[in-house]
Amino acid sequence: MAIRLKEVQLNFPKFSFQIKSQNNKNYIFDVIRNKYVVLTPEEWVRQHLLHQLIENNFPKGRISVERSLPNSAKRYDGLIFDQFLNPQALIECKAPSVAITQSTLDQVMGYISLLDIPHIILSNGLRHFWCYRNKEAIEIREEIPLFSAITR
Repeated sequence: MAIRLKEVQLNFPKFSFQIKSQNNKNYIFDVIRNKYVVLTPEEWVRQHLLHQLIENNFPKGRISVERSLPNSAKRYDGLIFDQFLNPQALIECKAPSVAITQSTLDQVMGYISLLDIPHIILSNGLRHFWCYRNKEAIEIREEIPLFSAITR
């Protein structure tokens, strides 16, 4: 599986990952959780995105991965906190084979209101979107933001 995933050319710079095989499964080291996790196509995207966020000056200590949403049975892919530990950005990752369509954006945009989180970062590894509230409107940019843009 890792060989096939590595062959998928994602729209990220090259990063160095720690990958191991055990019991016929491949694992990748998660720099936020400090442990090996099963390497799936979605995890491959998440690890690239996490490395890119760290490159964009997001402190590791302010990123949470794979936890339950408040008052919900749903889990998030990632969450970024400000210096007061208030959630500022939700991270949503899709496998590269999952196209980001208008319905995907609509689903993710609903999280902004539902969770009262001002930013969402969405990626399938090929396309990246930053959705955020700007006054009363919601804007969508096709980019990964810098930490300074999230915590203004």
